[in-house]
Amino acid sequence: MRRQRRNPTGIQETIRTLPILGLRERVILPLGVPSKSPLWAARSVSINAVKHALENENEVLLLTLIEATDDPTENDFHQVGTVATILESLETKNGDIKIIVESYARAVVLGIETVEDTLVARVRIIENSPVETDDVDDVMRKLLAAFEKYYKKTERRVSHEDQTVLLNETHPGHLADLVAFYCGQKDPNNLNLSHEQLQQVLNALDPKERLRLVHGMVNDLLDIIEIERNLSEQVKKQVERTQREYYLSEKLKAIQKELGRGDASDTEELRDRVKEAKMTEEAEEKALKEIDRLDQMPPMSAEAGVVRSYVDWLIALPWNKRSDAKIDIEAAGIMLDEDHYGLVRIKERILEYLSVLKLVDQMKGPILCFVGPPGVGKTSLGRSIARATGREFVRMSLGGVRDEAEIRGHRRTYIGSIPGRILQGVRDAGTKNPLFLLDEVDKMSMDFRGDPSAALLEVLDPEQNGTFRDHYLDVAFDLSEVMFITTANVLPAIPGPLRDRMEVIELPGYTEFEKKNIAKQFLIPKQIKGHGLRGKDLTFTDKAVEKIVQEYTREAGVRNLEREVTKVCRKVAHRVVTTNESNDKAGKKASTKSTSITVRNLPVYLGPPRFLETQAEQIDSVGVAQGLVYTSVGGDVISIEATTMSTTSGEGRLTLTGQLGDVMRESATTALSYIRSRAKEYDLTDVDFRRLDIHIHVPEGAVPKDGPSAGITLATAILSTLSGRRVRKDIAMTGEITLRGNVLPIGGLKEKLLAAHRIGIRDILIPKQNVKDLEEIPSDVRKEMRIQPVSHMDEVVKEALLPADDTTLRLSQRVPAMPLAHVPTSPPPQ
Repeated sequence: MRRQRRNPTGIQETIRTLPILGLRERVILPLGVPSKSPLWAARSVSINAVKHALENENEVLLLTLIEATDDPTENDFHQVGTVATILESLETKNGDIKIIVESYARAVVLGIETVEDTLVARVRIIENSPVETDDVDDVMRKLLAAFEKYYKKTERRVSHEDQTVLLNETHPGHLADLVAFYCGQKDPNNLNLSHEQLQQVLNALDPKERLRLVHGMVNDLLDIIEIERNLSEQVKKQVERTQREYYLSEKLKAIQKELGRGDASDTEELRDRVKEAKMTEEAEEKALKEIDRLDQMPPMSAEAGVVRSYVDWLIALPWNKRSDAKIDIEAAGIMLDEDHYGLVRIKERILEYLSVLKLVDQMKGPILCFVGPPGVGKTSLGRSIARATGREFVRMSLGGVRDEAEIRGHRRTYIGSIPGRILQGVRDAGTKNPLFLLDEVDKMSMDFRGDPSAALLEVLDPEQNGTFRDHYLDVAFDLSEVMFITTANVLPAIPGPLRDRMEVIELPGYTEFEKKNIAKQFLIPKQIKGHGLRGKDLTFTDKAVEKIVQEYTREAGVRNLEREVTKVCRKVAHRVVTTNESNDKAGKKASTKSTSITVRNLPVYLGPPRFLETQAEQIDSVGVAQGLVYTSVGGDVISIEATTMSTTSGEGRLTLTGQLGDVMRESATTALSYIRSRAKEYDLTDVDFRRLDIHIHVPEGAVPKDGPSAGITLATAILSTLSGRRVRKDIAMTGEITLRGNVLPIGGLKEKLLAAHRIGIRDILIPKQNVKDLEEIPSDVRKEMRIQPVSHMDEVVKEALLPADDTTLRLSQRVPAMPLAHVPTSPPPQ
């Protein structure tokens, strides 16, 4: 059924129902002429549509699919299609149907339904009707001119008949369809209108709007064609210039070779190596530029050597080389146990660090810093981590480094300049993700040449080291994949900003039990093998090892212990070689006798013991108190001595000896002021401080000492000598004192307790606020010691000083009375 009507714009419309033939990425415009290429109906829904049309009026609706699908629905089609008449049809053997159609009108879809497995659309057919062309004649002329330019630039062939049709076409809408059709024909060598653009043309129902749309599309094609042509010409010129430069370059190389100004093949090899190094764009550009300079220089010139050295350094760096760093936490734990005895907390922290590193490819976090006395295994821990993670190991010692150029390198303007030791280490590792150990970071210093610790900030800062710039190379190098670990003996010696970038892990030292096991499991087997001995040639008894630890070494680490074992191995090796040579001369077999090191024969190999079994005080003494201190080689126990002397000056003086620092001197003054303020409570009312000189001495005067932790020890020694009460010989203490007698917390508690344990002191007084630090003390040490927390000096006096008895000599009995004539009129300085 057909129903015709004319809308106000003059376009003739007809309402009809037609079967749908879906098209994939193809749009048929209503040209009113038979199509030159056939359409194929291969899907069942398309075959049914063609058969439905052949059985009725031979007309079909050509609708383009929005997206290709085998089972289209109403929403899968564009809303505007083309009505076409089937002129010819041919069914193949496999059931497909080939048809030739003539499209003649647009159709707007009003609704789609399925009838007997056929998609049928109710459409409004819109045919071209006469249009007043006076106001669009100019646009039509411009469109024809643009189309003429298009097919000339694309070198397309338009038949004379088609040209005649285009020139004689007076209807603007039909002219637009014809031009869009010719510009939409597929040509792999030229630019075409896409099927989406053709659908836009089909959607334009107003002839005038359609004309302007196609005119704009053709102009866009012309612009793109012009741009592509310009680019092609530029590329062609570039190729010609490259070929010309290559020819001239080859000719220049031949001339230079004749003049003896360098081997062209050498610089070409450098260029090839630069390409193979896979540098960053900045570095590669810089390297090639320097090679071009090298081409212009005589080979024997000094500058040529500098440039060649610079290029070689750029090539040698591992810009894109990485080691296969795989982290196996279980294997890492086994390796750490194999290399180190004890250090349970340290190993747990390292495994936690490696676990996080395994979860994130690149961890931007704090740098691990191992702090502890010499010989506790800081460097070997770094080597173990490298082995556990599969990274190359690089060690750089910072001890004594005071030149910023050691880190950043020297500028190339200086004679003999080279890159800094950071990039040297990365070069030696051969990979950009090694484990870099910065040893002795607390031993750096600074002078007029700069501050190396400040230069190290960029290296260790994860936000900056991705673009580390060495002064020598002057190009950015990525250090973000390097795993940095630092070591130090004393934490306060590390500059604050540098310490802020590190996570400190303290290694305080080993107990005697741990040293014995380290010697038996690690040091002795290592040295026996290193001295060419066999296991049966030399053995150590457990008692002998214990005696070496107690009487021949006194340290926090095991370095001296290893030296003593080495000394024994050397002597045994000498005896074995001497015996074998004697047997060879006598014609006897080589001796296979084993040497066993016992407590009895140990002095034969190591001499007499260098340390007593204990260094603690042997008797309870007046004016002698034992304090715990922290040094660069671990904890230690010192005896602080105090004595009094009468004076006639009327100005009681406080004398301090033993190379004490300012902080320790202030602690002594504070301790004395506190005791004078509490003279009544401590039964010192008969003491006249104006006629007493107090002398405090800390033995080993050649060793500098400083720190506030000796405060309560100083106060105990002063109070003992003033009151005549003896200090217990089996007790040691540590803690800072205030003018009110409060005991403040201190640092290095673990090292101090291990030192007391080594010399046999079992009663220790510590600040109450340091109780939390006792968790770090090995359980076997805590069990053997009586650790008493104190918060005030009164508690220290109660624990450390013995009660007064008949043998206690009062100060008033020891110091003669002072004549009244010598009593000063003004109070002494405080």
